[in-house]
Amino acid sequence: MPYKRKDSRFWWVDLTDASGKRVRRSTGTTKRKEAKALEAKWSLETHQQQRWGVQPARTFDELMVNYLRETQMEKRSAERDRYSTKQLRRAFTTISLDEIGPTEIAEYKRMRKRDGVKQCTVAKELRLLSSAINRARREWGWDVPNAVQGRCPPESPGRIRWITEKEALKLIAAARSKRAPWLMDFIELGLSTGMRSGEMLKLTWDRVDLSQRLIYLSPEDQKNATHGAVPINDTARAALLRRFHYRQSHCPTSPWVLCGRNGQNLKSVSNSFAGACSRAGISDFTPHDLRHTCASWLVQTGAPLRTVAELLRHKDIRTTMRYAHLSPEDTRDAVEAINLSRFCHGRNKREVNSDDKSLIQMVGDAGFEPATSAV
Repeated sequence: MPYKRKDSRFWWVDLTDASGKRVRRSTGTTKRKEAKALEAKWSLETHQQQRWGVQPARTFDELMVNYLRETQMEKRSAERDRYSTKQLRRAFTTISLDEIGPTEIAEYKRMRKRDGVKQCTVAKELRLLSSAINRARREWGWDVPNAVQGRCPPESPGRIRWITEKEALKLIAAARSKRAPWLMDFIELGLSTGMRSGEMLKLTWDRVDLSQRLIYLSPEDQKNATHGAVPINDTARAALLRRFHYRQSHCPTSPWVLCGRNGQNLKSVSNSFAGACSRAGISDFTPHDLRHTCASWLVQTGAPLRTVAELLRHKDIRTTMRYAHLSPEDTRDAVEAINLSRFCHGRNKREVNSDDKSLIQMVGDAGFEPATSAV
């Protein structure tokens, strides 16, 4: 019979599974009638499994416990996966995987929309569920449907926020602080190398080669889990040298490039970074946007997108293509290459007449607002 626990608002049941093991399980409902119905259903499934070898109804909890256990060491997003599982569990913990269909997926999307989360967050959560089901089907031999397939919200193009060189100089000046002596160097290093915040915060001196002007990154250091090398320009080199001198003066045994006075590893720069942005009059700008700024500057100076992709270590060129609109000269030159006027000669070549000149002047007078640095 269903019973109540002091630490839960739901009804619980005490069952014996097909192997004879005692199982205490939450029904996920506060209604006793519904809890009794679930208890009867689960008992019937156990009986069918024992008597006729019917495959047990696989539960969401069983799926995700096994999946997280298997992937926690191989995925860099393990912590994020645990958070997503917690959200998914709110909707799917009381039903079997066989009962998750299009209606349940649609209801989950509506629930998360009511929570006020972004569409990209919902997509990540549902992709996690889909990946777990696919692994269960492929590697564990579970005969369960994947109702998530083809029903994830479309991926958003992603946020790109960058600042101008003038704004960057203001930010660097605002970052000079005795309370956070490493902040200015963090910003200059991010703007000059395009390294991710986590890569910089975890950077150790044994991976810095000032003579070759390279920073080496191992698969454990990078999001794409590959070996990589980041070139060091004069600005980045100067920032690293300042960090080295600081280390020599305060904590000569510390392995960290960005460290506190006692040599401790910095876990986050969010608060001090936000303070510098406020003093510089820059809004809606995060530490990760230093990487966006580096990429944007590279594209605007004419660096080929393939080169930018290599410098930022993008695994997929489509990630780099988000910055393509910042270099319209490439497409403009391509269009000019097929301009038919190049093939017109003599009397066939159309001259710009006075009416055309007037029209051009009108367009110029109307004016176009320049693109802002926030995309």
